[in-house]
Amino acid sequence: MLDHRLVQTAVIGHRNSDHPVILPMDAWELDRWRKAHPGYSYWCGLQLGGCGGELSDRRYTTKVCHFAHHPTAPVCHRKNNGESSADHLFIKRGVQRLLGRGKVKGRVETRDLGSGPGDAVDVYLPDSRRRLRFQLNAVDYRAWRRADDELAADADGIDWFFSSEGPITQQLVGRHGYCLRVRCETVGGERRVHIGAEARDRTVSWTPLEDCAVTPSGIVTPDTEKIRLTRPRPRPAVFPLQGGLAFALVPEADVPADSPFAAKDRHLLVADVKPVDGPIVRALVSLPGDTEVPPAEHVYRVPDGARLLIAEGASDWTVEARRYTRLNAHEAQRTGLWTRPTVAEPVVAQTVPEPRTREPEPVNAAKPLTIHEPPAAPALLSRGDMATAVRDALIQHARLRTTTTWETLARTVSPALAQYSDTGRRDLLVAVDSPLRENVPVLSALIRDQGMQLPYLFRVLSELGVPHAAVSHRIKRWAAVETERAFAAYGVPARSIPPRMSLEPEHLPVTHLADARKPADGFAAHQRTVDHRQVTAQRGDGEMRSSAVSKVRRLRALVTELEQMLPTLGKGPRKRARKALRPAQIWLDAYDGTTRTTRRKRAALVHETAGDFVLPVQRALEAAKESVRAAKQNEERQRAREERPRRAADLGSRANRTTQGPHTAAEDPVGRLTRQLVDVAAVGRTVPLQDLVLGSGGNGARHVLSAVDRETGPDVPLLSALVTGKEGMPVAFFRDILRTVGLAVPQTDEALLKIWRREQERAYAAHGNPPRPLPPRLVPTASQAGPPRA
Repeated sequence: MLDHRLVQTAVIGHRNSDHPVILPMDAWELDRWRKAHPGYSYWCGLQLGGCGGELSDRRYTTKVCHFAHHPTAPVCHRKNNGESSADHLFIKRGVQRLLGRGKVKGRVETRDLGSGPGDAVDVYLPDSRRRLRFQLNAVDYRAWRRADDELAADADGIDWFFSSEGPITQQLVGRHGYCLRVRCETVGGERRVHIGAEARDRTVSWTPLEDCAVTPSGIVTPDTEKIRLTRPRPRPAVFPLQGGLAFALVPEADVPADSPFAAKDRHLLVADVKPVDGPIVRALVSLPGDTEVPPAEHVYRVPDGARLLIAEGASDWTVEARRYTRLNAHEAQRTGLWTRPTVAEPVVAQTVPEPRTREPEPVNAAKPLTIHEPPAAPALLSRGDMATAVRDALIQHARLRTTTTWETLARTVSPALAQYSDTGRRDLLVAVDSPLRENVPVLSALIRDQGMQLPYLFRVLSELGVPHAAVSHRIKRWAAVETERAFAAYGVPARSIPPRMSLEPEHLPVTHLADARKPADGFAAHQRTVDHRQVTAQRGDGEMRSSAVSKVRRLRALVTELEQMLPTLGKGPRKRARKALRPAQIWLDAYDGTTRTTRRKRAALVHETAGDFVLPVQRALEAAKESVRAAKQNEERQRAREERPRRAADLGSRANRTTQGPHTAAEDPVGRLTRQLVDVAAVGRTVPLQDLVLGSGGNGARHVLSAVDRETGPDVPLLSALVTGKEGMPVAFFRDILRTVGLAVPQTDEALLKIWRREQERAYAAHGNPPRPLPPRLVPTASQAGPPRA
């Protein structure tokens, strides 16, 4: 049997060899390889998941060179044949060389985890009791965790190297601040191994394996060593808490040393915490560090925004509060965390022998100051903390693929947001999204006002530095695109971020200096001033949908559509359309500040607006569409009148063939073969040339098939494409058939095969039940192609 697979990798020497090789794909490289290694024998190695048979190298000039099994070899069930199918052996050999160069004891072996011998490569360093795992196939979190626990059973440390980015690499980057990666690149007949260090910003620094070093801490590169020395403490997992909670500090309890929840800008304290409708538990509480530690004799409430922090491997957990308020005496007593203290009665020495009864204390006796103090105001957030809190809330909405409103942010972040003016909100959003970066979405686009983007979003974008944001009429579309960018960046799982939409205008306006040099041209300056004031006022009022910019955009779309239809119109309709277009084009040119129209024409339209031209252009566009529809109907009726005589002649010829009897029909091999091929096309199949019934007329297959396609017409599929030759390919004389029916003849076999398959698709579409639209023909006529090149 013939081996049609492109086998790119093999092993050298014997079937059990672990010496991998990748065959050069270019013919000239293969020639050099053969001269350099004349004694090599290649095998479909067992460590590649192959059959163990011997392979031969195939040299091609029109396609890539590759290995192939011998024709007499048994069927091979090897799953992976590409250039990456031997990466585990290249990694194994590279690590062995690195260990030998550094004189480090180690054991390197490949692992089959269920999909093949190339799933992983394990390295064990006995002196330091450390393991290295090169994970080459995809793995989910639970499978990775089981493997990590299995490897950690007899090791003091584990280093994971992943070949592709995925949820596990993101998990490790988020936890440790970096992740180790591995990849292979083809160089000649080898795959060079590279070790990478992926940072939090998803950038990967790659280093060739031969430039790395093996230490007791594993494989070290300059970048990994730098990240390990400067990496921050692993971040704990964060879970939002629904509802509020109350807490009271316990100053006599000590915070555990080296707690994973400690942070430089926060106070980590021990407190008794009572969730809403829940029991009281003792836990750690993380409070903002920009304020003093609250007194321990009071009870405090976290109304919302509390988060639960859990660290990997830690036995305790922490409640993080961004703001809190002090409860009054009545509310504090209801929580069970505080009781009203009693006033101690002083002991007074008596001078008389008999005891004297002390008068009761007045009802309005002074109470402790801590009981009757008014409730404390909420802890105010600084401008930086407020921007951080809003940014985190918007990221959470983007992770859930939802938009939000300013009222929702005021409830979830801080009630103070509801008191912000438009100017204050704009300045806060500028701080949230500063600095502007191409690979970071603008989170302000997630905030909606009555279902639309913020009316002052264009001002936020202008202060951030988005080009043309102050004058663009596409802010709504820009906000929708930026929202999708935020969903892609912060969603779970994250997707590739699409490019940011450009707000560059279609026509670049002239500079104000050029307008100043033309004081007599009143239209551009007047219209620009009026529209600018209208747009600025309307944007400030939040009414962009009914602004002058919307009318200009509508007029521009109608004019563009009508201009595109002009070539399809007749003389009369085209003249009427141009008559309606001309004033609108002059007005738009003047609005854009271009100089394609005269000053006198622009001055005549000084007091016109975009709305004055929308209705005339719209009516002209509808009349043009109606004219096009009428022209198509007339063309169809004319075509039907021309086809009536031909149909009558076809019916007459069919009747004559019917009356002539079966002997005459047997003498018409072209008609019989046509009907046979139509039946084949109706079921979507092909027919071998030797199975055709060509009759006894003495005509060869080439002449009969050429006659079949010559009589079908220029726009009808070539039925001869349904006939196959050897090995299911086109018949040897298919080029002669193309030449006979007047089509261009391709020069290469690849182009001929594409044309042949396209004609099959056209035949299936034309004669299917029901018929389908025909795909376009790939080959032009001989007259369109021109004379062949010398």
